[in-house]
Amino acid sequence: MGGSDSEAEKSALKEKKKLQALSPISKPLASKKLSKRTLKLVRKAAEHKCLKRGVKEVVKSIRRGNKGVCVIAGNITPIDVITHVPILCEEAEIPYVYVTSKEDLANASATKRPTCCVLVLPKPVKGELAEEEEQKLKTEYDQVATEVTSLAASMF
Repeated sequence: MGGSDSEAEKSALKEKKKLQALSPISKPLASKKLSKRTLKLVRKAAEHKCLKRGVKEVVKSIRRGNKGVCVIAGNITPIDVITHVPILCEEAEIPYVYVTSKEDLANASATKRPTCCVLVLPKPVKGELAEEEEQKLKTEYDQVATEVTSLAASMF
């Protein structure tokens, strides 16, 4: 039993460190539950090629008029790398949310490198998905999009 206590303490300490590393502009920050659901959506979107990774790709996609949910890592340094992304999202009326760590975001988006931000698209840019898969992705996407939108609305 002593081992499980130390494991719990380690995970609590890890969580605390993640929160301390957050940048001051990382608002709206996803709760633990929303963060888990958002990362799950990112994982599914990566499997179905409905994801744009990295600041450059995300900005290009937003400027081209693609809609989706933008997920931004909160522990980015220097902060100047991502400060323009929320503004672009607001102008394009794209819901965005911050998650605690870039490492978690990278794991969810199926890359080894830490990722600053990703844009989850409602459907793949190229090709088609099976009807059932598309429906599953769409319902999960809609659920996360509504939660993120309501979280942002509660801030202002």
